[in-house]
Amino acid sequence: MKIIAIPVTENNQIEDHFGKCKFYEIYTISEENKIIATQILASDQGCGCKSNIAQVLAEHGVTIMLAGGIGQGAINVLNKFNIEVIRGCTGNTKEIVTNFLKGEILDNGITCSHTHEEDHQCSH
Repeated sequence: MKIIAIPVTENNQIEDHFGKCKFYEIYTISEENKIIATQILASDQGCGCKSNIAQVLAEHGVTIMLAGGIGQGAINVLNKFNIEVIRGCTGNTKEIVTNFLKGEILDNGITCSHTHEEDHQCSH
């Protein structure tokens, strides 16, 4: 069994920037690669590399994060909690999970490097 998390917008689309999501959808996946449960986890607002979200996700058993845009700092923190990050995902969250389970989604290798509030770089 594996557990996958996705940062989500209010309309069930993946959030373009990990640190700005309102909540996460957490999918429990069976040994047969089928979705067997879904839950919602509210997100503390703020940069993903400075929040405690990696620890919270790890406590929920998450081992994979399917993300849109995400900075290297957030990736480092997630990796520290043994959460693998797959970058470059777009679209409807359930479709993303389904396509990932089919092997159709791979990490695009692109890390967010834009500047956001208070001159914080998400690529530190």
